[in-house]
Amino acid sequence: MRSVMTVLRKEFNSFFASPAAWLFLGMFLLVNLFVFFWGEAFFARNIADLKPLFEWMPLLLIFLVAALTMRSWAEERRSGTLESLLTSPINPFTLIMGKFLASLLLVALALLLTLPLPVTVSLIGPLDWGPVLGGYIASLFLAAAYIGIGLYMSGRSDNPIVALILTVAVAGFFYLLGSSTLTTLFGHQVGGFLELLGTGSRFDSITRGVFDVRDIYYYLSIVGVFLTLNYFSLERFRWAGNISTPRHKQWGLLTGLIILNVVLANIWLSPVGRARMDLTEGSIYSLSPATKQYMQQLQEPLLIRGYFSAKSHPLLEPLVPQIKDLLQEYQVAGGDKVRVEFLDPHTDQTLAEEAAEKYGIRPVPFRMASRYQAGVVNSYFNLVVAYGDQYESLSFEDLIEVKAQTAGEPEVLLKNPEYAITRALRKVANAYQAGGNVFAELQKPLTFSGYISADTVLPEALVELNLKLQDILADLQQEAGDKLTVEFADPDADGGALAMQLQEEYGFGPQIASIFDPKPFWFYMVLKGDGEVVQVPLPVELNGEELRKSIEAAVQRMAPGYLKTVAIVTPPAPAVNPYMAQMGMMSQGGKQYTELRKTLSENVRLKDTDLQDGRVPADADLLLLLAPENLNEKQLFAVDQFLMQGGSVMVTSSPFDVKISNSLDASKHISGIEEWLAHHGLSMADSMVLDPQNASLPVPVRRNIGPISVNEIQMMPYPHFPDIRTDGLNKNNPMTATLGQLTLNWASPVSIDPEKNSKREIVELLHSSPESWVADSLDVLPDYKRYPDSGFQAEGDRGSHLLGVVVKGTFSSWFSGKETPLLVKEEEKEGDTEEPADEQEEEKTVVSSIIEHSSDSARIILIASNTFACDSVVNLASQGQGTMYTNPLDFIQNGIDWSLDDQGLMSIRSRAQFSRMLIPMEQNTRLFWEYLNYGLALLGLFLIWLWRSVKQKRKQSHYKQILAEV
Repeated sequence: MRSVMTVLRKEFNSFFASPAAWLFLGMFLLVNLFVFFWGEAFFARNIADLKPLFEWMPLLLIFLVAALTMRSWAEERRSGTLESLLTSPINPFTLIMGKFLASLLLVALALLLTLPLPVTVSLIGPLDWGPVLGGYIASLFLAAAYIGIGLYMSGRSDNPIVALILTVAVAGFFYLLGSSTLTTLFGHQVGGFLELLGTGSRFDSITRGVFDVRDIYYYLSIVGVFLTLNYFSLERFRWAGNISTPRHKQWGLLTGLIILNVVLANIWLSPVGRARMDLTEGSIYSLSPATKQYMQQLQEPLLIRGYFSAKSHPLLEPLVPQIKDLLQEYQVAGGDKVRVEFLDPHTDQTLAEEAAEKYGIRPVPFRMASRYQAGVVNSYFNLVVAYGDQYESLSFEDLIEVKAQTAGEPEVLLKNPEYAITRALRKVANAYQAGGNVFAELQKPLTFSGYISADTVLPEALVELNLKLQDILADLQQEAGDKLTVEFADPDADGGALAMQLQEEYGFGPQIASIFDPKPFWFYMVLKGDGEVVQVPLPVELNGEELRKSIEAAVQRMAPGYLKTVAIVTPPAPAVNPYMAQMGMMSQGGKQYTELRKTLSENVRLKDTDLQDGRVPADADLLLLLAPENLNEKQLFAVDQFLMQGGSVMVTSSPFDVKISNSLDASKHISGIEEWLAHHGLSMADSMVLDPQNASLPVPVRRNIGPISVNEIQMMPYPHFPDIRTDGLNKNNPMTATLGQLTLNWASPVSIDPEKNSKREIVELLHSSPESWVADSLDVLPDYKRYPDSGFQAEGDRGSHLLGVVVKGTFSSWFSGKETPLLVKEEEKEGDTEEPADEQEEEKTVVSSIIEHSSDSARIILIASNTFACDSVVNLASQGQGTMYTNPLDFIQNGIDWSLDDQGLMSIRSRAQFSRMLIPMEQNTRLFWEYLNYGLALLGLFLIWLWRSVKQKRKQSHYKQILAEV
């Protein structure tokens, strides 16, 4: 070992004795910093990670390591010193290891100089250090593999340039094997095998935060193979010109056996799936305890089947191995009760027919385009979770998310597949335990209402579908007995009155088949029962099988026992102009919550209500008030009594409302719950919070291009969108602990009365930054000409403001000591003899009682924003993200799960919803961080130079002392 260290020091010092080390370190830092900030547009990505640093590392190391190692042996051979080394007492293995470790030490020093990058990112965003650690480990082992290749190639020639070319060719070949350039030419099976051979694909696996022993050994095997070849080549150089002996053949045989064993060990380790460590925060690449608990509760065999085509879209193919690895973990966790299969229906017509008929799965056409060809590929990318006679299918839309890039193709990633699979697992397990017959679980009958135009108006495909609909409903009525009633109506048959009613109640409007067939028609289906309405969507595939599945899915949502029920109250739709309705022009105003409904409906059963009858639906588990507007006494009574029953009430409201159209129009807003909240010790100030730590707003900025003036959309800071993160989010509450970041919109400060809430539990969820201020102006349009930094003038005192709170405990009724609004209505109807007396008495006994106080399980969740989670604001916030901004939706979903004690799926979903957005900052601040890293890189190089200079002077001083003594 002492000899190895001697050679190491000699080789390491020789790097700095020439410009080699300085050129290597300088180019390494310059290229990495340029790629990080400019090539990958770090600030434009707005994500706190080091992916831009490690994404190009495999390619960068090929050229830099080749330049570093090209002279290792070639220079020795050219200068004639190699013969002296090989005839010296030093073992060739010592020489090889010394040169290898010296080169690796220089690469480690170069990586050390990049440490200011992760430190910088951690200061401006919530950085996950697990993938960072994995990235540096992967870089070291990848560099070791390339150094092994470089040393061998340097020993094959006395020309350093030839050695460099050979190293780049061989290392590039290993990288190309697993790159998407090559793997996309084959199916995912062959592509997956090639990825196991590629240095870059193995590198990506580690840098995502999964430390797998198989990946590490793969790099070590490359090191072992090429260092062994290097050792053998040096021995052969010593034999050059001598007569071949049996010992020489034994050396060749031994070398071959060593290489063969090193390579075969990769195959031996391939099935060892548990030899891995998830380094990510929250272990997002490992099954959660909640999923394992669901697996242990299985009583019957569970089938998870993946339908994947051998040839698919190039952006989807790399995701297939990741899904397969995840499903293998389900297999391990479930043991004998879980069967995992992977099928390609394209290889067997029987499989394709089964997938279509049994599960409704058909290939999806994906458009592909490259510089060489363009076309369409029909492929499968589906999962089926089957339990007993129940099943749930997941399409590619359920499994992936697409993020837009500033240039080039979009980035396609898996969208928390564990959550989608476990959610489907729980759904089918609950359905199976309920007996599979959803009609048997219905407590009250349903009415199927079809709002369908006459056959003369419908497109031909829908005429056929309408005939199949009649047959399906006949079969379902026979199965349901007296629990299903069917009715049809033509919205155009009564002069448009029904059409107007449908618009007001459901938001329905005339449809068209395509731009080539603009003739309007109606084909809507809804299920009604017990005050609940569920729309039956038209299936994508217009056939009877898919239509039946759509109807049955709607029935399941209305059947108790399947999902928790959330009663949702939204602002009333604006009035519809009758003339516009007759012309087929429906109103588009009012707040819409389509994305929120879509998110919540995956886990709970939504039940729309306007509370006009003074009651919250009896089966509601939680009441969600979204931007309530002018609630009357009966509606407020319904909210109050639901809370008194121990229920949870979530409210998004503010004294201000902002309409988003061609401009931003703010106005005062009256919700009708102000006094009710004040009764419970909660109030919202008549002002809005502005925060210098804010999200951006897409603003049109005029730009002159020569004589032409154009408007460009630029993301500008907008203080009315407080960007809440770190200390502003309660880290001890499940609603906010895993969000990482949340943007509120036109929010107002919340005040808590300590006297009224002295015996209740107060949980402060959301706070603005300490530099925020408040303003009561209705002018919410920014003026960047006068105030270029933020668009608004900062006025008043600065300080953090409470924007979201939970109050839990015992509440007293707002109506305590008062007459119920429902009882007053009944008194007005006295003398009406049309209704039987017994029914009137029953009605009065239900509505006349007032619950004076609640149990300690009651809670109020208040978010002080009137536009929170509505479609227009979510879309506005998403424009700057390049992908759908779902944190407000996740926040509400977390609140529902927490309130309903549904912690299982919440824990799974929260592992992937943690937002790692950068702290909002101005352009000058971004330039400061960028130039700071360039400066730190130069400082690092200067410190190394200083260290080397001091060391050299000490050595010279030591030599002078020896000479003086002599």
